[in-house]
Amino acid sequence: MKAVSEKRDRVAFCILLCSVVIVFQASILPANGQTDTTGREQQEPGYPRRYLSLFEDEELLEVSLHMDVSKYIRKADREQSLDGTMIIHFSQTDSVERKVTIKYRGQSRYERCKYPPTRIVFKKPVYEGSDSGRIKKIKLVNQCQPGTVYGDYLIREYLAYKLYNVVTDTSFRARLIRLSFIDPQRKPIIQYGILLEPEGLIESRLNLFEVTSRALSQRHMRPVMIDRIAIFNYMVANWDWSVPGQHNISVFTSADAAPSAMGIPIPFDFDLTGVVNADYAIPPPGKGIETNRERLFLGICRDREVFESELIAFLEKKEEFYSVVNDFPYLSKSAKRDIIAFIDLFFSQLEKPKGRERMIDIFQSTCKDFQ
Repeated sequence: MKAVSEKRDRVAFCILLCSVVIVFQASILPANGQTDTTGREQQEPGYPRRYLSLFEDEELLEVSLHMDVSKYIRKADREQSLDGTMIIHFSQTDSVERKVTIKYRGQSRYERCKYPPTRIVFKKPVYEGSDSGRIKKIKLVNQCQPGTVYGDYLIREYLAYKLYNVVTDTSFRARLIRLSFIDPQRKPIIQYGILLEPEGLIESRLNLFEVTSRALSQRHMRPVMIDRIAIFNYMVANWDWSVPGQHNISVFTSADAAPSAMGIPIPFDFDLTGVVNADYAIPPPGKGIETNRERLFLGICRDREVFESELIAFLEKKEEFYSVVNDFPYLSKSAKRDIIAFIDLFFSQLEKPKGRERMIDIFQSTCKDFQ
């Protein structure tokens, strides 16, 4: 019965992804400029600038990327740039079109994925919300491989971003998109993708300034922020992060802070987490874990009282975490059950005082000193 149920969920997932293909393809506009199709006058001198709501809204967004798809997939040169046109479709009659340069990013996904993640550079910027929301470039996370299984992985990664949004507003916002790769030389490729909030938007939204330094460690981060990241990554079973080298961590500081102010870390890239449970997420030797669903605490060492306080804060948000998963419309029931069951292992231990004590014991046995 379980196999039949999972098969039914897979079929439903495929129908959901493919049901609008015919309608959507009919709405794709010629890729020929830097236009807004509702009120082209907005692109002309003297008219108001068009403001978008990429990260304020949460419904599935239609995006088409017109480019040489075969060249992108070949990955002949990691440093190569591809020219193309991105069209953001808000409806069949309302879209924003920009010429773009497409660049590969990341390392592991570049090597193993047919559709590696990219950075989209707009030749003419778009604006999120106001003049201060200027977007010149944006990160795009693509489905690693074709098929519903990898579509499921990408949606799970999107939910990891939404789960961290529950922990704190000092986090990357993400937008789930239905992405169409359009190349006149081949059939359209339609899959899910994620647009990540650019660092510049975080700077203007939170009055921060990005810091880049390989000399930083967890000792240089605001304690409450780095502790929350460490506990969150333990909850979702993420071993693929570190502050030294800023691996899957961006670091900011308050824009009006002194040069010696402590850093504000924000995590990203959750594809190797236990919540995603990708078949390629194999921990490297030396991590002390054998599967991607084993939890590993990689935070800095603290007194027991500090860990206790932060764990209680997570426990108070339990229902919010569960609602993020249960209320999400683009994931199968079986996948939702799997995610809930996995994070429930964390919370079921957290709810019991003795279980919480054992978790703190684990934290203190594997924490880092970072002198």
